Amino acid sequence: MKLGRLNHVGVATPSIEKSIAFYRDVMGAEVIREPFDLPAQGVKVCFVDTPNSQIELIEPLGEASPIHGFLAKNPAGGQHHLCYEVPDIHAAKAWFEGKGAKVLGEPRIGAHGTLIFFVHPKDMGGVLTEIMETPKPGAAH
Repeated sequence: MKLGRLNHVGVATPSIEKSIAFYRDVMGAEVIREPFDLPAQGVKVCFVDTPNSQIELIEPLGEASPIHGFLAKNPAGGQHHLCYEVPDIHAAKAWFEGKGAKVLGEPRIGAHGTLIFFVHPKDMGGVLTEIMETPKPGAAH
């Protein structure tokens, strides 16, 4: 396993619309993608492009959203996770498990339309970490 490119920083927010205004008006973001629902993950997502990565804004979608717990502890929102790319999601999962890391669930389709999984923060220096298969050329997000 080799550490790949930082794809995005996930930022939980109680309001994607307010966060969009912040990144546009305060941070000077010029490319902000259209928000969309990701029901399988229980979130609404919006990507803000930066010169070398993206910010993934994440808002709860429905009462069962896993983001509710994070926002209960951090009502204003904040950094939720880091996401790194890997060429082969299944090889990466096996590698992390082989190191004794707690992988949270099976690989599933994430917001970029490619396979992802999360690694528990206790095994990643306190940071919830998303591992995603590198998107193929022409991927949606």
